[in-house]
Amino acid sequence: MGLVYMLSIVVAVICLFVALFQVFLALGYPLGEFAMGGYYKILPGKLRIVSAVNAIILLLFGFVFLLHSNIISGFDFIATNIFVWIITIFLGINTIANLISRSKKERYVMTPISVVAFILCLYITLAVS
Repeated sequence: MGLVYMLSIVVAVICLFVALFQVFLALGYPLGEFAMGGYYKILPGKLRIVSAVNAIILLLFGFVFLLHSNIISGFDFIATNIFVWIITIFLGINTIANLISRSKKERYVMTPISVVAFILCLYITLAVS
């Protein structure tokens, strides 16, 4: 098993756990201080919808990296090269947003997760492209 293969699995697992976190936010759990600037302990209705959509997007992110690294096959008609760059750039921007969040909880918990995901995605993207 190669390094890119293992790192892609790690990226997919990170995406899965953050997607689960977003589901908890969407369901109204009091975790809002860890996300979206930390303005709310429990997210209001519109932001709960945003969290639900974020969960789906994160699952797609993980799926794309599993496809890109050939861990999942059978979807050869999906060209992943552009998608992995978009995801990697998004994670870089997300890391910056977490770093400048007014919420200490978001900065101290979500930033390290975002940094790790960004670095792994960047490595995978450069190694496989």
